[in-house]
Amino acid sequence: MVRTILVVCLGNRCRSPMAAVLLQRALPDCRVISAGLAPPVGASADPHVIRLLKPEGMDLGGHRARAVDADLMTQADLVLVMDNEQGDELAEQYPEARHRIFRLCEHEHTDIPDPFGGSHTMFVIVLGLIRQGVDSWSAQIQADIQRSTLAIGYGEAS
Repeated sequence: MVRTILVVCLGNRCRSPMAAVLLQRALPDCRVISAGLAPPVGASADPHVIRLLKPEGMDLGGHRARAVDADLMTQADLVLVMDNEQGDELAEQYPEARHRIFRLCEHEHTDIPDPFGGSHTMFVIVLGLIRQGVDSWSAQIQADIQRSTLAIGYGEAS
């Protein structure tokens, strides 16, 4: 069962922080963390990201970029990346985690482009893609949790 989700992008300033906060909202019983493959460690979330999510009550003002490491990979039951290249890189660095690495938009069969340095419109488009991935994964994880709960309940009753 998925209890800890690691969301990874390149810089941990745009896509993974947005996905992490949306996943955390959708899956309050899960622990959701984000990291980057090559982040400017300690940098804040991109201002576009902060502005986009603030009206929804999500504050990324305190976010600080961090690098993915072996400890984070070990803790994660599920690792979500933004594109196939990132998945390949993580699978090469952490082959024991290969079976837990998927794209955020895996079910939509698409990568999520990096909006860093792009226009506000690009950030809006990327956020829309992230929402699709979050909706898809959170529905699947909720269904898995429900099935597990039902199985435990049934097992206890017999």
